Amino acid sequence: MDVIYEDNHIIIVSKRAGDIVQGDKTGDTPLSETVKLYIKDTCHKPGDVFLGVVHRLDRPVSGLVVFARTSKALSRLSEMFRTRSVRKTYWAIVGNQPPQSEGTLTHWLTRNPKNNTARAYEREVPGSKQAVLDYRVIARSDRYWLLEVDLHTGRHHQIRCQLAKMGCPIRGDLKYGAPRSLPDGGISLHARRVSFEHPVSHLPIDVTGPVPEEPLWQAFVKSL
Repeated sequence: MDVIYEDNHIIIVSKRAGDIVQGDKTGDTPLSETVKLYIKDTCHKPGDVFLGVVHRLDRPVSGLVVFARTSKALSRLSEMFRTRSVRKTYWAIVGNQPPQSEGTLTHWLTRNPKNNTARAYEREVPGSKQAVLDYRVIARSDRYWLLEVDLHTGRHHQIRCQLAKMGCPIRGDLKYGAPRSLPDGGISLHARRVSFEHPVSHLPIDVTGPVPEEPLWQAFVKSL
């Protein structure tokens, strides 16, 4: 865990692929508990540490996660995420060339809770929710393309599902059609940047986090 930004009301950390943000049935130690221990140690807090989870990243996804350190920040940030006032930019590595160098994808997604997947349709179907994102190719190598993705909506597995529907499953994402897994069990989807108005001071917050240490990610960063 890398701490990218912190003040009295919020803390932004960089999550590794494979970590869970909040506790689940696996019983694995969640990122939220690791952050609590960090605050307890660095601030020398004798009692329980307050930490509010305002959003999540899928377990195989890496990148920036915002936590609230006060109840005031938690309620305001939760509302900001709900109303899409927080801008999140993702990077994704795909193994197929996109049909265009940039574009907008609009689909209707349904969710299958049995296998924890989403399915994209070209038109509205019963039980579906509209999903919209913008993408553009920002780098390429001999075998892979690096896409920058901006979300207009926040649906379950939206980026993973929509890019796969376009014919570009994310590297390592077996669930959505990638041919091979990655050694760490993660996928090449990274929450690269987050920007929003601070929930208390109202100053602009604009944070960019480091990409994973994995060689392909590092090669792409050096090429930009």
